[in-house]
Amino acid sequence: MTSTGAAEAAGALTAHRPMLLGLAYRLLGSLHDAEDVLQEAYLRWLDVDREAVTEPRRYLSRVVTRLALDRLRARQASRETYVGPWLPEPVPTDPSPFGPLETVELRETISIALLHLLERLTPPERAVYVLHTAFAVPYAEIGDILDRSAADCRQLHHRAAARLAEERRRFTAGPAEQRRLLDAFLAAARDGDLVRLTDLVAADATAWSDGGGRIRAARNPVHGADRIARFFAGVYGRRRPGVRATPVQLNGAPALLLSWPWPSGVRYTLGVAAADGRITNVYLVGNPDKLTRVGR
Repeated sequence: MTSTGAAEAAGALTAHRPMLLGLAYRLLGSLHDAEDVLQEAYLRWLDVDREAVTEPRRYLSRVVTRLALDRLRARQASRETYVGPWLPEPVPTDPSPFGPLETVELRETISIALLHLLERLTPPERAVYVLHTAFAVPYAEIGDILDRSAADCRQLHHRAAARLAEERRRFTAGPAEQRRLLDAFLAAARDGDLVRLTDLVAADATAWSDGGGRIRAARNPVHGADRIARFFAGVYGRRRPGVRATPVQLNGAPALLLSWPWPSGVRYTLGVAAADGRITNVYLVGNPDKLTRVGR
């Protein structure tokens, strides 16, 4: 291939990169893996007869979806080796590498809360849900991508939406309410105020900690307001001074980047989901491999 041809191919991919990156990330919950998928898609794009491709965006979406699903299936098969709970990789979204997040729907489909829920779906269910919900791709076109009928894709979307519906009611709070609760939660944890912490958290809330075996984190989810309050008061209370909290925007939502002066380099991101004025889920990510882009 000539240098001119390679440049033209790169230009076509670049024009659609934010959408394609957002598609791969929503399917995988990992920006690192999403970027690998785009690189592989680019190599395939170089080899195709591009003059025969009338809709590059549609063609590239098909390639990216199939590559992401292959990677998703492989990852799910090896998930047993991951130490502790797995959470999506937090991504700074101010500005967003996925293009504008102008609607509530777009922000929700990139949120840690929803991406975590999507892990419960089968790869085909996840693909149909993401393509139709986040990108409004018609069922017939999704069927072409997945080699399924439009009716089958419609049923997959219905099944996926039904499986997510109950949990989605647990993160209806908007960004302003999330920020208020997040700041109040950290302040109460720092003060060791168990009464205030418990009042901020829903009785059936769950806290998830992802250390990936690389850094200290709870190996199992922490359930219930009382246990969550005691856990975070112990981690961030006055016995552990010097914790620095930096407000950040991750996955279209307010979050905190927490860092310790000692041991040097220890960092976590803290985010919450909320509904009805209380925190319903807490997401704590400390795996260094997932924080390379946060706080640069």
